[in-house]
Amino acid sequence: MKFLLNMNVPPQLGRHLMQLGHHCRHVRELGMARAADYEIVAEARRQQETILTHDLDYGHLLAFSGEAWPSVIIFRVRQTNADYLLQRLLRVWAAIEQPLTEGAIVVLEDAALRIRKLPIVAS
Repeated sequence: MKFLLNMNVPPQLGRHLMQLGHHCRHVRELGMARAADYEIVAEARRQQETILTHDLDYGHLLAFSGEAWPSVIIFRVRQTNADYLLQRLLRVWAAIEQPLTEGAIVVLEDAALRIRKLPIVAS
């Protein structure tokens, strides 16, 4: 899978994920450290990457976009170090891998997981 790590996600998480065979880029490496959220979403969409972030704004942007892509994983956890984030991802990987490939907002908390498929259609 391909991931784009937001500024608030440690680059070390990307290195861990690359060791597991994933492709990862960090917005800092791309010169997008000060980019607006919508610009990061556009870049992830162009490159077919899933965004990793702590920022709830991405969920709102994608929910109201009407688009099915990119997917986003929003970490809502107390520990933000790369090792902990990797362990949380690995624990739920079987549940989130397919939704992420189809387009989803995944909220990963310390003891909970929420998955919302994209696009979100108003009822």
